[in-house]
Amino acid sequence: MSKSWRPLLVILFVALFALACPAIFADEPKQADNQNPPAVKLNITETSLGKFGEGGIAKTLTVSPDSKRVAFVAWRGEKCFVVVDGVEGKEYDGIVRDTLVFSPDSKRVAYIARRGDKSFVVVDGVEGKEYAVAGFVVFSSDSKRVAYAAHRGEKWFVVVDGVEGKEYDVAFGLAFSPDSKRVAYVALRWGKELVVVDGVEGKGYDGIGGGTLVFGPDSKRIAYAARRGDKWLIVVDWIEGKECFFCSAPTFSPDSTRVAYSATRDEKWLVIVDGVEGREYDGLCTMPTFSPDSKRVAYGAKQGEKWLVVVDGVKGREYDDIGPSTFGGSFDLNGVLLYLRVSASFFSPDSKRVAYIAWRGEKPFVVVDGVESKEYDGAKGLAFSSHSKRVAYAAKQGEKWLVVVDGVEGKEYGGIFTGPTFSPDSKRLAYEAWRGDKQFLVVDGVESTEYDGFVEGSRLVFDSPSKLHTLMLRDSEIFLVEIEITE
Repeated sequence: MSKSWRPLLVILFVALFALACPAIFADEPKQADNQNPPAVKLNITETSLGKFGEGGIAKTLTVSPDSKRVAFVAWRGEKCFVVVDGVEGKEYDGIVRDTLVFSPDSKRVAYIARRGDKSFVVVDGVEGKEYAVAGFVVFSSDSKRVAYAAHRGEKWFVVVDGVEGKEYDVAFGLAFSPDSKRVAYVALRWGKELVVVDGVEGKGYDGIGGGTLVFGPDSKRIAYAARRGDKWLIVVDWIEGKECFFCSAPTFSPDSTRVAYSATRDEKWLVIVDGVEGREYDGLCTMPTFSPDSKRVAYGAKQGEKWLVVVDGVKGREYDDIGPSTFGGSFDLNGVLLYLRVSASFFSPDSKRVAYIAWRGEKPFVVVDGVESKEYDGAKGLAFSSHSKRVAYAAKQGEKWLVVVDGVEGKEYGGIFTGPTFSPDSKRLAYEAWRGDKQFLVVDGVESTEYDGFVEGSRLVFDSPSKLHTLMLRDSEIFLVEIEITE
């Protein structure tokens, strides 16, 4: 071959190699289109839901599940009434605190009212039968059915769709099955607590853990925590598990075939999945969490003075702590653990990826598939996109907060309220932030109109890839804020 051809062959080879490996020759890594969307315009529509003035009781403010409606209790003189989306209801002598509730479809409203010495349920403005005492109202999953506990004389009973059930010394813990066809609750009789499902009584125990009674997603299975003497056990489909000193509420897998819970025995903590005991630890910081496909299980555990995440029985790297910047936990009156101090969701929607917040000293950071992010002064709101490829979270840097998306830091703000939230197609990202005394929405880095505050209990909801909504406050007036995103 002539030497004059050699330079041309070298150039041709380099060109072909560059086409095969473009990232090597690029000035900087190229981002996917959905990771760097073009600048957007936010078209905002506001709908007033009424003023929340001095007559409103702040602690009664209730937001509908779809975050489009609000209701609260207000007073006028000696009378009180419920205000729904700015419309006042009938006046009563009293409204039982914390009973105001929306149905799952957000279309119906119920609460317990009092006239004289009698109580009754009000559903969609219609008064039910009067009783000495009426308990909390529970809607079925399809929002069509209503149940509550009531008291007459010395006895309690459950009223379902207006029909009174059997009398007991006490009745509580009402729950409808996911398909809305079945009803379960806890009853006390002759000093023993028992679970009643579709009118059929279970075995009596010294205690049933409040808030632990749960149906499986398929509505066929049921589980709860029960106490015999000073020992606790989990009952699944009426079959008792092994006794332990302490236990958490049971959790069904999404396909209803599996059950997991936490337990203590001999001062050690362990997770029991499908009746099989896991390794013992010195503590647990999360409930066992099933992956969306029901095949995997993860939880946070303490080993000595360190914390780690256990996935499918395999221990991860040890850290000083696991979890977001704020923790939580709850026990019922019987002492059963309802949930541990961190409510964690480890898995991506496709069940293949695992992410969580960990701590080294006083610095938190995010661990995604075993890879650690940069350390921050605070971290919360870890979220996967719907297609599982993207990750976002809020992080504190000094006195400021910002959102990190796919490893890229966003603009700093005085605080991040809710979010970040991905759109259904995983392309958009939105969250609520504040600067000084003003709050606003941020969508793909573009800020919305400013407001005086966020409505506590509301969510930032994408209705479609290009539309979202939430609830905001301005001059004590509540607004449904709907945003259409255009490019």
